[in-house]
Amino acid sequence: MKTSDFYFDLPEELIAQHPSGIRGQDKLMRLGKNDGAVTHFAMDNLPELISPDTLMVFNNSRVRRARCYGIKETTGRETEFMFLNQIDKDCRVWNTMVKNAKKQKPGMRYTFPDGTVGTIIECPGNEGTEFRALQFDFIISEDWFEKNGHIPLPPYIKREDTEEDSERYQNVYAVNTGSAACPTAGLHFTEEMLSRLDAKGIERAFVTLHVGLGTFLPVREEMIENHKMHEEVFTVPPETAQKINEAKKQGRPVLAVGTTSVRTLESACDENGLVRSGTGSTRIFMYPGYKFKVVDQMFTNFHTPESTLIMLVSAFAGRENILNAYRTAVENRYRFFSYGDCMLIQ
Repeated sequence: MKTSDFYFDLPEELIAQHPSGIRGQDKLMRLGKNDGAVTHFAMDNLPELISPDTLMVFNNSRVRRARCYGIKETTGRETEFMFLNQIDKDCRVWNTMVKNAKKQKPGMRYTFPDGTVGTIIECPGNEGTEFRALQFDFIISEDWFEKNGHIPLPPYIKREDTEEDSERYQNVYAVNTGSAACPTAGLHFTEEMLSRLDAKGIERAFVTLHVGLGTFLPVREEMIENHKMHEEVFTVPPETAQKINEAKKQGRPVLAVGTTSVRTLESACDENGLVRSGTGSTRIFMYPGYKFKVVDQMFTNFHTPESTLIMLVSAFAGRENILNAYRTAVENRYRFFSYGDCMLIQ
């Protein structure tokens, strides 16, 4: 299939630049996975749309203040780094995505706001890419990111991050810090909504997948089969694996909240569809033709044209169904992407 098969026309004014006035006050589209039927609701209606025997699975990764700005020693110019993951066990060498990467070469030094210095070093596989390894002579802790970092808003949000984003670009149930981007399907959930789901008897479980920018990098290949995903690390707790396997055995639906939860569950299962607990890594790339083994329903945002994420939901609900739903969303002035509205696929 061609990358262009997943293009749709989106007016720029529908790309949400700010969160809704109050968390959870968003539009909700329900899409029939098999028949493509579209119906319109509000997020407040969600508990009415989910059967009580459903198991919902959430990604509890928390966003790191991963966008950091260093001053290049040789020029005095500011350089933007997106910290993705540590390369060494001591947390002194980090894989980063760098603005104007061609100009950022091994040996160059950068001073960060608290006065600390990082140096670009050689790293196999980084040549000719936007990635660079940055080495420090001390351990980089979460406190360091709090002092030096910014909330890593995605590039289609055309503004600087604010104090509001520190709260609104985090899920209310996020606990495990490590993501370079928010698992944004969860942004629609409030403590009140979770309580309403509990009151209906809907079971809940958590996984952790730390979101790297590989999920959001553009597909540069003409044929999607040639695209390679970047690696992301996930953890499935034993109690979560047990809940999922019991639900599947009992014929109860598993509803994954967000594409990161989908990727985790489909990566953690064996050939029989049994989910294994533990920590692993995944480069899974789901596009039409992929057969889902664990996930029965999906709660997700509206994704960017020609992205791996729109390919994933197209694998789940059919490309024509998804593109028709997106055209309907545009006609009805839904808000798109991270701070936008949401979709329930059943």
